[in-house]
Amino acid sequence: MWKLCRISNQFRWVTMSDTVRYIYVSALVILVCVSQTFAKPAAGGASGSAAEKQIALGSAIEDLMSTFGQRYPKGREYLTKLDSIEQRFKQAQNNKIPDIEVEFAKLQRQALIANPMVSGQPILFVMRRQYKSDHHNTATMFKTGEINTNSFVGGGAMKTVDFARGGKVTTLIESSEGLFRDPEVHFDGKKIIFSMRKNIRDDYHIYEINADGTGLKQLTSAAGIADFDPVYMPDDTIIFSSTREPKYCMCNRHIMGNLFRMDADGANIHQIGRSTLHEGHAALLPDGRIMYDRWEYVDRNFGDAQGLWAVNPDGTNHCVYWGNNTWSPGSVIDARAIPGTQKVLSVFSSCHDRPWGALAIIDRRLGVDGRESVVRTWPAGAINLVKEKGPSPGVYGFDNFTKVNPKYEDPYPLDDKYFLCSRMVGRGELMGIYLIDVFGNEILLHEEEPGCYDPMPMGPRVRPPIIPSRRNFKDKPGYLYVIDVYQGTGMEDVKKGTVKYLRVVESPEKRFWTHAAWGGQGVHCPAMNWHGFENKRILGIAPVAEDGSAYFEVPSDKFIYFQLLDENKMMVQSMRSGTIVQSGEQTGCVGCHEGRRMALPQSPVKMPIALRRPPSKLQGWKGEPRLYSYMTEVQPVLDKHCADCHNYGKEAGVKLNLARDRTNTFNTSYNELWRKKYIKAIGAGPSEIQKPYSWGSHASKLVKVIREGHEGVKLSETEFETIVTWIDLNAPYYQRYDCAYPENMTGRSPLNNKQLKRLSELTNLPFTKIAAYNSNLGPQLSFDRPGLSPCLQKFKEPTDPEYLEALAIIEAGSLMLKNRPRADMPGFQACPIDQQRQQQYTARQQIELNNRRSIHEGLKLYDPPSR
Repeated sequence: MWKLCRISNQFRWVTMSDTVRYIYVSALVILVCVSQTFAKPAAGGASGSAAEKQIALGSAIEDLMSTFGQRYPKGREYLTKLDSIEQRFKQAQNNKIPDIEVEFAKLQRQALIANPMVSGQPILFVMRRQYKSDHHNTATMFKTGEINTNSFVGGGAMKTVDFARGGKVTTLIESSEGLFRDPEVHFDGKKIIFSMRKNIRDDYHIYEINADGTGLKQLTSAAGIADFDPVYMPDDTIIFSSTREPKYCMCNRHIMGNLFRMDADGANIHQIGRSTLHEGHAALLPDGRIMYDRWEYVDRNFGDAQGLWAVNPDGTNHCVYWGNNTWSPGSVIDARAIPGTQKVLSVFSSCHDRPWGALAIIDRRLGVDGRESVVRTWPAGAINLVKEKGPSPGVYGFDNFTKVNPKYEDPYPLDDKYFLCSRMVGRGELMGIYLIDVFGNEILLHEEEPGCYDPMPMGPRVRPPIIPSRRNFKDKPGYLYVIDVYQGTGMEDVKKGTVKYLRVVESPEKRFWTHAAWGGQGVHCPAMNWHGFENKRILGIAPVAEDGSAYFEVPSDKFIYFQLLDENKMMVQSMRSGTIVQSGEQTGCVGCHEGRRMALPQSPVKMPIALRRPPSKLQGWKGEPRLYSYMTEVQPVLDKHCADCHNYGKEAGVKLNLARDRTNTFNTSYNELWRKKYIKAIGAGPSEIQKPYSWGSHASKLVKVIREGHEGVKLSETEFETIVTWIDLNAPYYQRYDCAYPENMTGRSPLNNKQLKRLSELTNLPFTKIAAYNSNLGPQLSFDRPGLSPCLQKFKEPTDPEYLEALAIIEAGSLMLKNRPRADMPGFQACPIDQQRQQQYTARQQIELNNRRSIHEGLKLYDPPSR
């Protein structure tokens, strides 16, 4: 059937006979349809009796006749044939009769392919292998120079299949070493934008090609950068995802992407999304906004933090669309608007899987989280996996959709009833192009090795309206307002007038990673905090008026979140997601955790108090904004008031040791306060919105003890604010992700693995196995006072050779820290690889600034040509 030809140093498959091939493929597809229509489905797959399938087909035929009239001319003929098949089935008393089954499958295929939205124009698709399994569903870039580069496997093509011509397949572009992905057809149907990688030494760049395969044009070419998921905007500019701000997921080591925008010719590429992890699968909404899936977490667990968001094409007004606080699915990705409705079709996936799973129709009018707004799923039983809340704390559902079978991918709504998608064909991971509908039909349209993805019609479509830009590209502040902070989940229980301030906190990106890890919730590479992932920077506080309103200036281009504070500057409620404000943007919200679909509350007051005056400047927190460090901010307060008694060798220190001594990963007091639950920080908490006062300083034992005047200790107002602020920031430790010891345990220990192994042998403590919060044995080492290290207590005599050897190892670690301070010490210098990553980050940020300046000045800047 096939032979292999060599063209331009690459390989391509060609047929011995196109006519033979069409006959072969058509027969194969009909046989597959027969098996899928009447055979027992795979677990979780489509099911239904023969009668139900006949009803589904009849309903679709009648709908197509009603919708298209003369454009669907054989509708009555199809119904007559279907009626004959139904009668023959009844006569056979529903027993399987092979010839009738084949006849039904053939009719089903003919009737559904005759749909003008299917056969009225060719269907574009990508031929490739399924991406290799990696850690997260975002890990499909396999970028050069990263941890999973070698997972890239080339060999693919971009093709069309024309069902009006008997399923004729035309290859537009192909490569034996490269891959094509993420195509999008222009509004006029005459050209395609897509991402292509030539080989494993290359990265994905954005290209454009004519619909007939001519006129290939490269639009982006930055070296060492992955550009993917492009989509045309109504004004012909292009939105895409990119690693141009090089950052890594906080719970592992993988490169992430953000949303960028460029002119139609590739000029003036600039960032429009700034969330700390990943923004992908951009698609247009009917109103001209962009819907995309965002993976980000602030003070919450990593696994169920990937939902749908929307944003204007200029990067203003990022807002939740659906699923940000849903326990399962863990990932809501690759959504597209369903024409003529306010619904979207999306993939419900898992955190630790490929970007596939179930398909789901979401009606946001019914809610922005949970099952009530999920209209239906494919497979049907997958809807039972949708849950807004988990059964109990610490139980996660972010990988529930790995159970789904068969798995779906790349949905494309043709209208409100018929949808294209990729789907498992039933032979391993092989994916084919399917047509599914709301009536219950599900047929394989086309399959070929090694798999078919990204199906969409090659025809014109409606161009949404253009949204004018609200961004000025001057790199100036933006402005935020809140109408009433008492509007929102749980805030009805907070007495009006309680909230006096709104704190603005930045959650910075992670620019570095290590192989070594600390087991918080997930893995921290390197260690950052006891449980949560983020470092923090307080940008300042703004006043909240007596009516609950606030209006304030914020720096642009920062991923920020907000906390409500009382008169003592203790947290009442905290946002556990983030937002971005662009230069010159003015935006706001009704309240804090308010219902996303609610209207402004009626009020006799025409204008909220805060909005009657100019925006407030943020009041800084103890000086200029800076990354928050436990050792710099909190430990000095404990040294002054607590450590004289709560220390090694002291009776109070047995109950709670608040000494500053550095341990393998953190320091003594930090370990003790977290491990012994003297603070109630949420760490990487659950997906559900938490009630006011449920965690933070108000709920913490340490603050209660301080306020009761423990042993006559009285903190100054500044000192008290320091302690409560630390807890309310989720009790972080390290202020930065770069490190001095990337190869050592947790990326923070001055002792190497050989030293730790020997220390474990001498002390009978599993140092190499307890780099996690839930198996931690408490502080065992003191690099500040090695002789006080608790792990040495097993030795009875100071002359014991093993004691002396163990002490020498700890002293060596102490000396190492003096010579090479780690990130919680003065004099810290990052390791060479982190310095290199920082240089790359700085260089990319300068390019970003240059491009913005070009836009502001009306000029054009392009990527340098690829080498």
